[in-house]
Order: sequence, then structure tokens, then C-alpha cells
Amino acid sequence: MKAPSIHLIAGARPNFMKIAPLYHALAREPWCHVSIVHTGQHYDADMSDNFFRDLGLPQPDFHLNVGSGTHAEQTAGVMVGYDRLCGENAPAWTIVVGDVNSTIACALTAAKLGIPIAHLEAGLRSRDRSMPEEINRIATDAISDLLWTPSADADENLRAEGVPAERIERVGNIMIDAYEMLRDRIEREATREQFGLPSRGYGVVTLHRPSNVDDRATLASLVGQLVTVAARVPLVFPLHPRTRRRIDEFDLMGTVSGTPGLHTVTPMSYLPFMGLVREAGFVVTDSGGLQEETTYLGIPCLTLRSNTERPITVLKGTNRLVPAHQLQDAVAAVLSGTWPAGERPELWDGHTAQRIAASLRSRLVPAAG
Repeated sequence: MKAPSIHLIAGARPNFMKIAPLYHALAREPWCHVSIVHTGQHYDADMSDNFFRDLGLPQPDFHLNVGSGTHAEQTAGVMVGYDRLCGENAPAWTIVVGDVNSTIACALTAAKLGIPIAHLEAGLRSRDRSMPEEINRIATDAISDLLWTPSADADENLRAEGVPAERIERVGNIMIDAYEMLRDRIEREATREQFGLPSRGYGVVTLHRPSNVDDRATLASLVGQLVTVAARVPLVFPLHPRTRRRIDEFDLMGTVSGTPGLHTVTPMSYLPFMGLVREAGFVVTDSGGLQEETTYLGIPCLTLRSNTERPITVLKGTNRLVPAHQLQDAVAAVLSGTWPAGERPELWDGHTAQRIAASLRSRLVPAAG
């Protein structure tokens, strides 16, 4: 008898890092057939080949080729494409991850077709509905049949929203699985040495959120602070395409590129980037995933946001929310050794993919429980 089909949905580069450990775990199992569906929400030919190679992933089984656009255009395009795909190759389960437009689009499509949905990274909440990602998270959780959460706070959020206990299952943090899967290769990376930097003697910066980069005054202020920090400790700043466009548009590139100690580089693939992060003294970011990875690695993380959907990284980890105007003071705290130490949250242990596989198997092969 043919094994039940599982669709793993990925739309943006972080999604591929999250599905990679799960793909490998499910591909080894005889009781299911797993397929990767690339929506094309984010697609860069140069970066994609590197990501697939780094993560040991095959080329996607299905590609929806949606491309960029407004939130509405992307969501609608993914829904149309995934509906067409399911009409030809309907899965037994659709697994969506994270909070990008592809996540809610495929969840909506599957729900309307009566296909069971599992949401990986369920229950995360920032309480800020001005963030499109928050809307995606809330809506996806509301229509998913199975909610795989990374931490206790996510469980609590779902219970507070009236989600029945039988739909909630804490499995841990899949991003840690990705790191552990590639740890040996990450530790062989010599990224910092390319910049002549000592271990723990530099910071890594990533910025891309509209609240930080789309306003001229805000971005100019942040650049000014990074210049001041770079005079004290070297910084490596991989420029997200959105950030680079804004820096060019606001005539800030001369300041950025002309600052000694501020190393601006093109976006890195996962292996060299994590090789750089693991030896950093601190990270300045507005990313979600880096809050988790730095907590796991015990590295101070200065998150330039007023809220986070990952409060466990603040409660237990090394992450702190830092108002932009306090960036220099926060870096000074790190350099003086007064930054708070943290601990790893429960089940952030590199075995999340195995727990997910067991969870799914219990639903597809009930007799095996």
C-alpha cells in the first residue's frame, strides 16, 4: 500500500532551515512519503542552491513560483498555486512552519480542502498586530489541526485563546535541530578569520524590519550608533537586500562603507553565517530566529524591537529587547561583562524533529501509537 503523502511547505529562507531536520527525519520513515513544496515567496537562485546544498535538501518536489508582491498578492498567489497542486497531488497532511505569508496561504487552502494541517512553531505571540507576521501566526493557529509548540509560553498562549489541549503538543525548537545537524560543519567555518577578528572580539549585526529600516530618521540614527559602536568593537553587518536598498536610498552608504571596523558584506548562507555568530561576542538584530540561536549558544543578543514573539529568550535566555536609542549602552553592558547570563529552555536539545515524526506517526499509524 502506498505510504501517506506529507507536504512540507517552505516559502522563505528561514523556512528551509526549519524544514530540513524534519525532512531528513521523515524521509527515513517507511510509513510516509514526504515532499517539499517551495512556494517561491522568496527566491534567489544564487542563495537557494547554497541553502539546499548546506542543508542536504533535494530540490523541491513542487515549486509554485509565486515571487514577490504585496502581502495580498503573495497570499493569493500561493493559495491559487497550492489549490491547484492539491487538486493533482493531495497530501494526507500539510505541514506549515513559522509565520510568513506562505504559511497562512497554504493553511487556508488546506483547511478549505479538508486536508489536516500541522503548524510547526505554533503559539508564538508578540501582541503586536501591526506586524503582518502576528496576523499570520494567529490565523494559522486558529485553523490548524495540530499545533507543535517550541516552549511553555506558546502552550499558554494557545490555551488562553481557547485551543483544546488535544491539539497542542510541545515538541521543542526545530531551529536548534538545524544547528545541531550541521554543528560539525559550522565549527569548521573560519568566517571570522576572513575579517581578521578574534573570537568573542566582535559583534554581528542584522537589520531588516520595516520599523528599523524604512524610515530615514530611524535608519540614520541606527547607522550613527553602529558607527560609534564600531569605533570600540568591530562589527560584521551582512546587508539584507531591503536594508541595502534603504541605505542607498537615504544616502547612507558612504557612512556605512567608510567606517573602519564596520564590515558590510552581502547576505551569507547558513553555514558561514552561523560560523560567524557562534564566535561573536554579541549580536544586534531585529530577527526572530537569531533570538533563539543566541539563547541556545549563550551569546548576548540585543534585539532592536519593542516586543518579541519569543519571550522565552528574554525570560530564560541571553536576549533582551533594546530601544534603538539605548544600543550603545547595551553594548557597553556586554563589553563590561554585566550582561545577564541565560539558560536553554526545555526541549531545545536538537531532537525536535524526532518528536514531530513520532507525533505524526501516531496520527497516521494509530495502531503503532
